[in-house]
Amino acid sequence: MAEAQNPPAGANTSGSIAVAGESTVATRMSAAPSFDVADFPVPHGREEEWRFTPLDRLKGLHDGSAEASGSVKAEISAPDEVTVESVGREDARLGRAGAPIDRVAAQAYSSFERATVVTVPKEAVLDEPIRVGLHGQGGVTYGHTVFELKQFAEAVIVIDHTGDTVRSANVEFVLGDGAKLTVVSVQDWDDTAVHCSQHNALVGRDATFKSVVVTFGGDLVRLNPRVSYTGPGGEAELYGLFFTDNGQHQEHRLLVDHDTPNCRSNVAYKGALQGADAHAVWIGDVIIRKDAAGTDTYELNRNLVLTDGARVDSVPNLEIETGEIVGAGHASATGRFEDEQLFYLMSRGISADEARRLVVRGFFAELVQQIGLPDLQERLIAKIDAELEASVA
Repeated sequence: MAEAQNPPAGANTSGSIAVAGESTVATRMSAAPSFDVADFPVPHGREEEWRFTPLDRLKGLHDGSAEASGSVKAEISAPDEVTVESVGREDARLGRAGAPIDRVAAQAYSSFERATVVTVPKEAVLDEPIRVGLHGQGGVTYGHTVFELKQFAEAVIVIDHTGDTVRSANVEFVLGDGAKLTVVSVQDWDDTAVHCSQHNALVGRDATFKSVVVTFGGDLVRLNPRVSYTGPGGEAELYGLFFTDNGQHQEHRLLVDHDTPNCRSNVAYKGALQGADAHAVWIGDVIIRKDAAGTDTYELNRNLVLTDGARVDSVPNLEIETGEIVGAGHASATGRFEDEQLFYLMSRGISADEARRLVVRGFFAELVQQIGLPDLQERLIAKIDAELEASVA
């Protein structure tokens, strides 16, 4: 069942559950997935999948006028077992996890010069994470990266976005049978950056995929994490946290496509918003197709509005085409600071600013712990504290 609290001013919290014969997800897609940008019309903002996005702030990524003119400094550190290759678009490993689902992603696929393929060999269990640093150095940039884990391989990947650029990219995660992957994508851009990216995960039989998306920086960030399965027993956990500040637009649009029997998914995203014209959008779509008996899925989005002037749109949707499932549900809630929590802390001698910081830390704590890397967890907590300090300066 859908769960919702009474939203504050500036919040739009809605959701739906569709049974066989109805379609909630397909209505948001103006065209079928395709690698050809010509298959997608130029969006005008009236389309369902674009109605929340301020198109003028995409800097031409949506209409073909954004020609590659900049650069991103890429640094990859990986254990010796890992292979890192630069390949052309003719490489057969590109696109296996899924095709672009909108014009921006298709433009990225049509515009990159070289793709990067990172491969973890069969049965390799990495002691250290693969770290990818992408630092924007201005201009418009496009990219394509494939991370492939062979059968029974285990790895952690950290993708860290910093600097300034207008960027569109596609990222693929291909998991062989029995593989285990945790990927952390951090969007810590400068305030003027624009970042659109589609993340496609293809989860093999009995494989486990965990994604943690962290979004702080950028003028506009729009991410499309997507998951599909190739065999029974696959598991996907999608976590996310975002802190939307004054004037920022942060949009996360997820799709978990259960088209294979006996697979599981769990989605949990949390966001905090503060400042005038801060706007966060969360779209959570889960499809359970008619052949996906035994599916177990749940999705959750919670948002904490810290100041007046912030707006959040939260739309969970669950489409079910078979009744032979273990469980399915979704929840969405948006609310303000609870005065009782602040009063309780302040009554024990804690200052108002410190109490506010503790409440927000507690709100995000569960998701931060999912990262599993102490150095990165400490950095993100420090970032949250810095955002709060800036709001009261």
